[in-house]
Amino acid sequence: MRYKSQSVAYWYFAVSLALFGLQLVFGLLSATKYLGPDPLLYILPFDVTKVIHTNLLIVWVICGFMGATYWMVPDESRTELHSTKLAYVQLVLWVLMGVTAIIGYLFRWGTGNKLLEQPLPHKIVIVIVMLMFLYNVGMTIKKSGRLTTTEGVLLGGLGLAALLYLPALLHYENYTVSIFYRWWTIHLWVEGVWEMIQGGFLAYLLIRLSGADREVMEKWLYVIVGLVFIAGILGTAHHYYWVGVPAYWLPIGGVFSALEPVALVGMAIYAYSTIKRSGMSHPNKLALHWTVGSAVFTLFGAGLLGLAHTFPSVNKWTHGTLITAMHGHAAFYGAYVMIVLAMITYAAPSLTRRPEEGSAMGYWSFWMQLGGMFGMTLSFATAGIGQVYLERIMGLGFLDAQLKIQIHFVMLLATGSLFAIGVALFIIDFFRYAPRFGAQLDAPGDAAGLQAHAES
Repeated sequence: MRYKSQSVAYWYFAVSLALFGLQLVFGLLSATKYLGPDPLLYILPFDVTKVIHTNLLIVWVICGFMGATYWMVPDESRTELHSTKLAYVQLVLWVLMGVTAIIGYLFRWGTGNKLLEQPLPHKIVIVIVMLMFLYNVGMTIKKSGRLTTTEGVLLGGLGLAALLYLPALLHYENYTVSIFYRWWTIHLWVEGVWEMIQGGFLAYLLIRLSGADREVMEKWLYVIVGLVFIAGILGTAHHYYWVGVPAYWLPIGGVFSALEPVALVGMAIYAYSTIKRSGMSHPNKLALHWTVGSAVFTLFGAGLLGLAHTFPSVNKWTHGTLITAMHGHAAFYGAYVMIVLAMITYAAPSLTRRPEEGSAMGYWSFWMQLGGMFGMTLSFATAGIGQVYLERIMGLGFLDAQLKIQIHFVMLLATGSLFAIGVALFIIDFFRYAPRFGAQLDAPGDAAGLQAHAES
């Protein structure tokens, strides 16, 4: 840690991991409800636990993005943050918004718009926090007079993510119109501008961890951003198939959804080829695991599994089934959870007293999370295939079909528990080392970073 203000990232990471743990509690609780009977049916029914589970995911991942940005921007711009005080005020507002929103969901206080259930006052706080964040980061870069391509792509993704939240502030009485514009936020976040954020973090980590040539990394970034914009924007159409929009969205969604994995293939090749050329020479090999793992698992979850069910001729059977959960869990984990955990793992030796090479607990966490998520993906996939056949083809009712595929929820709960143990180990491994808040020019691993700085 070469700049004292980078220490604000510790608190963002700490909040993110705490909320990540809470998200898993509600996720496992939701999974157990498939097995029944449910003793909490009238206290915490499935619709409430699922809303909290999915919204906590959004809250903690964005908090992780902000923390990772506050770590990365001073390092790239070679200057202290514009205002650490503003960063802390922003974090307090974010936590208050998240906690009160969760309490509100317990009492059915929400909009009912999936993943955007936040009441209007909370949405206004989100906008204020994002403006504070972008101002702080923008002024930091302006003060330094140095904007790298990596920073530019990251800042572009963050700025567009804030802009694309604005449709979520509007309310439409017509359900079709409401669903249509909801995807302007959700799809263009997770299959658009958030991939720019992932690409920015990925490039930063590969430059620091592998000593890769910055110019080469930035050319790859241009390719990824271009592919995201070409395929991602029109690929939104695969959410429009069955909500009452004109039929011309069917071929648009089919073609451009098929192109979306191309960007993810590029990202995976980009990470793998970089590490192959440079080897695993950096002492923080645990961060390398998370970095390359993010690129590869994104290709699997977002790319291949997304492609598997977004063609109209397939999606008409799989839409709204557990096949969607299969794709959603694997895609979100690989693309955004793993890249946040990679940034935390890279920064941890400087933010805390964790050894640079990591710990046995850290490696156990990595492999248990990976195995658990892969098992959850298979559980959702097999349950979803059975559900499609029984409900959509054989015509069984929803509850009758659920009883026949119940064994797959046992598998889901078992693999989800394995994943949760892996996450618990990661959280313990982060908090068991005392934080340190001073700049350390001779911190472990800084030699590689300083060399990368010199080369850029």
